[in-house]
Amino acid sequence: FLALVAHAPGFTQKVSVAYVDMQYILKNLPQYETANDQLNMISKRWQKDIDAAQQEAKILISNYQTEQIFLSAEMKQRREEEILAKEQQVLELKRKYFGQEGEWYKKREALLKPIQDEIYNAIQDIANEKRYDVVKDRSAEPSLIYMSSKLDISDQVLEKLGAK
Repeated sequence: FLALVAHAPGFTQKVSVAYVDMQYILKNLPQYETANDQLNMISKRWQKDIDAAQQEAKILISNYQTEQIFLSAEMKQRREEEILAKEQQVLELKRKYFGQEGEWYKKREALLKPIQDEIYNAIQDIANEKRYDVVKDRSAEPSLIYMSSKLDISDQVLEKLGAK
């Protein structure tokens, strides 16, 4: 009975759909590029810290291997502990900077969230103005084979954000 009512004349509702291309929008927003550049600079600086600590660990290991036969059992123990501590420091730096809740993710959130919110608000404004029921990201729709360019509101979003 419900299927019959849902398909009965007068009960159908037309859904208005629009699409945006988030990759296109982000690529054309200068503030996004600036935020990305900042993230890359921070990432490179932190990676240098990690690389330096790894290099120190390699030197400790190399020195230990070279001098091992001349060391007492106590000295060997101390050197091995020093190597383990340095390797632990490397792991800790990696976790601190790039771990799941690391500094990079926090910095990324701080820099990109305001931009994402601004884009979302612009999309929402356009959707309300033009009475779109649904707005989808076409760059996130792998099964989308064809879409009329009339449905793409990416340039309107950029215009609303002042980027066009």
